[in-house]
Amino acid sequence: MKVTVYSKPGCQQCKFTCLSLDHAGIPYDVVDLTTNTAAREYVQDLGYSQAPVLVVNEHDHWSGFNPTEIERLKLAIH
Repeated sequence: MKVTVYSKPGCQQCKFTCLSLDHAGIPYDVVDLTTNTAAREYVQDLGYSQAPVLVVNEHDHWSGFNPTEIERLKLAIH
């Protein structure tokens, strides 16, 4: 499982999300929404307007810093 974190520079929720993923041992890629128009359109199509947006798969995604979801992922992969 590899998570994609759609992020913006200077975003505190994005920073805490990545730190929590690191701490949980969950691999992820970061995509900068300010420089990637296709990514920005993708997360808007998912219905999100706030970073970070985490996408696990087409049915599992959320927006914002969410420790409960990160813990759920940690339990699923360990």
